[in-house]
Amino acid sequence: MKNENRNETEHVIRSRRVATVEGVRPATLHIRDERIAAVGAYDESFPSLAVHDVGDAVVMPGIVDSHVHVNEPGRTEWEGFETATRAAAAGGVTTICDMPLNSIPVTTTAAALAIKASAAAGKAMVDYALWGGLIPANAHSPESLDALLAAGVPGCKCFLVHSGIDEFPDVSEADLRAAMPVIARHGAVLLVHAEVPGPIDAAAKAAAAAAAASPGDPRAYATWLSSRPRASENEAIALMLRLSEETGCRVHIVHLSSSDALPMLAAARARGVPVTVETCPHYLTFGSEEIADGRTEFKCAPPIREAENRERLWLGLREGTIDLVVSDHSPCVPGLKALDTGDYVRAWGGISSLQLALPALWTGARARGFALADVIAWMCRGPARLTGLANRKGTLAAGADADLVVWYPEREFSVQPELIRHRHPLTPYAGRVLCGVVEQTYVRGTLVFDGGAFPSPPIGQRLVPNERG
Repeated sequence: MKNENRNETEHVIRSRRVATVEGVRPATLHIRDERIAAVGAYDESFPSLAVHDVGDAVVMPGIVDSHVHVNEPGRTEWEGFETATRAAAAGGVTTICDMPLNSIPVTTTAAALAIKASAAAGKAMVDYALWGGLIPANAHSPESLDALLAAGVPGCKCFLVHSGIDEFPDVSEADLRAAMPVIARHGAVLLVHAEVPGPIDAAAKAAAAAAAASPGDPRAYATWLSSRPRASENEAIALMLRLSEETGCRVHIVHLSSSDALPMLAAARARGVPVTVETCPHYLTFGSEEIADGRTEFKCAPPIREAENRERLWLGLREGTIDLVVSDHSPCVPGLKALDTGDYVRAWGGISSLQLALPALWTGARARGFALADVIAWMCRGPARLTGLANRKGTLAAGADADLVVWYPEREFSVQPELIRHRHPLTPYAGRVLCGVVEQTYVRGTLVFDGGAFPSPPIGQRLVPNERG
């Protein structure tokens, strides 16, 4: 399946399994000037154009991953646009949206956004958008928040609990009440790390009291899990639903971990509250019972919970309460993971999985009877809508960008370090057999990943939302 004409402005790709908006069928994609000009019959003739027939490989829209921590500038040794977007391309991801924290400066002003955009320019293999950040300082400065939203972010991300870095402090209810009307006026969305401190602080006090009699083991995953109770998420989500209903501001709950919150989310949606929800492949793949002591590559916040919780998250996807699945790729330098001690308490939290999100999700989805159409809804169309890019990304339709992933859903592979394109290959998926092998990835019609190689120079462009609200 080598493409010898990688830079044609007009060419054709066809397969016996193309995931069109009508369903998976034999079809031809006519690509012109970076966009899909037409979706035609498989045997349609194009005598003057190069035709790339990929046989029975699935051709579907490129993944839109709206939750990625690239960390550049400032912490590029953790991850950067060059390495992150190579990993994205290798995993069939054609658009990422970068989170506003872990970079230096954090993306909470229009000036900081310009610095981030400058750092990314010319380095990205895939297209990218940039989220803004909401912190107490700009929450009470309408002019600053207005300028950030007007500078081309699809929305802002906030934390209701300490983010892990002091430059990105958490917001209070008073901060949210000041900022949410501004965000609503722009038709933008507020992304929320939904954990509040109260239950976490209570768990810490209980652990300290228990430790006086019998010290807890910091290497035990149960120690980390018990420190971030479901109540912290549940209370945070209840707060955000109430504020969204009062202000009319669109709210998006990131990386939902607690399945206990699903009924209140479904009820709020039924009342018309403008809320959407995401979860991540690691919450859908692992169960806390199987995580061994000292395996700090599994640490994230909120934590990976029990197997029964995992299955209820899958039910949330089936019932439509959870809208999308994203990686929350959040790497760091290996030294911060406390690999030498296996101390869950001291280790940095974050899962590295950008390249593996599609096969990880598909492996679990396939085993539970879901179809390719479900994966496309969760990983392509849903994130494209969230980021205001739905008329360009996440679909194989005439007029959309020619972002494609060519892959074999039936093929299996073992996750080995030499396959990983992230800056650091540390991942909880190491050694796991996943289903779904990505063969080729096209960004706006250009082949950027081809069977392990990267035949194109970085062509990624910064995207700004073309629709809101």
